[in-house]
Amino acid sequence: MAVLSDPRFSRAQAASHDQPRMIPDLIPFGLLDMDPPKHSRLRRLMAKAFTMRSAERLRPSAHRLAAELINTMIDTGPPADLVHDFAIPMPFGVICELLGVPYDERGEFAQWVSDATSAAASKEQRAEGLRKQTDYMANLVAQRRREPTDDLLGALVLARDEDDRLSEDELVLLSFGLLAAGFETTSKELANFVYLLLTHPDQFALLRARPELLAGAVEELLRFAPLIAHPGIARYATQNVTLGGQVVAEGEPVLAFTPAANRDPSVFPEPDRLDLTRSASGHLAFGHGAHHCVGAQLARMELQVALGELIGRLPGLRLAIDADKVRWQPSVLVRGPAALPVAW
Repeated sequence: MAVLSDPRFSRAQAASHDQPRMIPDLIPFGLLDMDPPKHSRLRRLMAKAFTMRSAERLRPSAHRLAAELINTMIDTGPPADLVHDFAIPMPFGVICELLGVPYDERGEFAQWVSDATSAAASKEQRAEGLRKQTDYMANLVAQRRREPTDDLLGALVLARDEDDRLSEDELVLLSFGLLAAGFETTSKELANFVYLLLTHPDQFALLRARPELLAGAVEELLRFAPLIAHPGIARYATQNVTLGGQVVAEGEPVLAFTPAANRDPSVFPEPDRLDLTRSASGHLAFGHGAHHCVGAQLARMELQVALGELIGRLPGLRLAIDADKVRWQPSVLVRGPAALPVAW
């Protein structure tokens, strides 16, 4: 928390260093690559769209979408792949509504995100995935200019064209970053959560019996399930900084690994035990400080709705294969199962 909240540790300086990185070449991370005041200016443009109130306005739509996806699973019959039949399309639909992006194009966009962020892909494949994302969002921006809308993407275009608060590059980068981050992280965590509940049957039974625990259970699952599959994003000391009794010299990188903080026994007793009755407030699943996830309230709402619908509609949900046969997606920035076959 000290590192994440200290302005003497810079994210923007990573671009000029041979930084510790998750993949061999740099890819833009939008707001995560910026320091104040540039970061503060752009974050303020989006903050109103990601408040608790705005997330709650989307809750009914999230319920409808989750129910529709579950209806399709039931109609098709088990087994179903929870990743592709539910965990990807549900949060993607919500962020599409917020941004004003066509929902039926989710499959292509999901593949482009995967290509751009896979450590197993070649440099050319990552570049192509990134190019397709930026081209796609540039086309949507042009469409908003021809036909203005009142969604978030339309508001960002107005901020660029009327108020001159965004450059064209910032507009496109923010737009595709919001779309990619707005479903990729939540979809992975949703699949992780279901896997954990199905492999901790006592906790799953507890949540079925006491649905009032749902909001707190989501916080405990966020604490317990490590989302990032890498040591984190390097932050560079802009001057000598004393940290933990040691001096981090100017220009040296620090990796603040939040999953380790979420298992800190001085904060969370018996941290390696999943306990849905635990108060998990203070976890760092959404980061901390200036780069605390701008979409945290939206993600919380989506995860609450998705788990609530699954538990309510499919109380007999279970893995359709042995837990040790579940395939995990390799060489990615955010961890999650490649597929999660379930029955009910």
